[in-house]
Amino acid sequence: MSQLDTAMRGLLQRVSQEVILPRYRNLSANEIADKGKNELVTIADRESEAMLAEGVEMLEPGLAIVGEEACDADASVYDGLSKTCWIIDPIDGTGNFASGNPPFGILIAMADGGVTQAGWIYDPLEDRFCHARLGEGAYIDGERIAARTTGETPPVAGISTLFMQEGRREKVQEHIAPHYSLVDIPRCAAEQYPRLALGVNDVSLFERTLPWDHAAGVLWLNEAGGRVARPDGSDYRVDEWERPGLIGAASPALWDELAARMEKLD
Repeated sequence: MSQLDTAMRGLLQRVSQEVILPRYRNLSANEIADKGKNELVTIADRESEAMLAEGVEMLEPGLAIVGEEACDADASVYDGLSKTCWIIDPIDGTGNFASGNPPFGILIAMADGGVTQAGWIYDPLEDRFCHARLGEGAYIDGERIAARTTGETPPVAGISTLFMQEGRREKVQEHIAPHYSLVDIPRCAAEQYPRLALGVNDVSLFERTLPWDHAAGVLWLNEAGGRVARPDGSDYRVDEWERPGLIGAASPALWDELAARMEKLD
């Protein structure tokens, strides 16, 4: 691993051990708040983001820092996405974490001009560290990996319809779902992207495309040889976070197949 990757792993482990894991299954009611739109936030989210922001500033000083909780408090923070920036999801899968259930993780990305340059995905419970740099492959715990499919027929799909409009949700359920073997989604991008590379899931649909949920995972899966892109085939950009729709797949062929089916819905 590069010096930056080694330092990042150390930072993520430290934040997990000092902030996140001590609060796991140990939150009081007043330490959990509802942000609306099916979103919770805990004291651990806020403390984790503060510690991560301080840590990445030490790793690469002077970059804009775009954190999930900072954006929730001040929408102007989104402006940093068009610059060279860090993107932080302090606890991805907060709903799971707040309920005392796995999976949950930390997602960090570095982007420049809207394009993700590097990404890190960390599972605190498993100590699994995924990282990727643009054009340099994808790694788990320092070992380069290549995305693999489940080999199942029909392919295995984790389809998130949570943020779809009602009419579109019904179309997906009627015209897309029957072509796949459906499994429950983990409600955690830090888990869903590894599932697409490790032979657990073959395809996924995401409607909401917030940068802290997807910047690291999109880069990592693409570098592993899978494919993640907008349904029209265009690349994901962190500064187009309000644009809905992403397709993720363990292989380009599986991506093409699902994209062709999605095109018929429009």
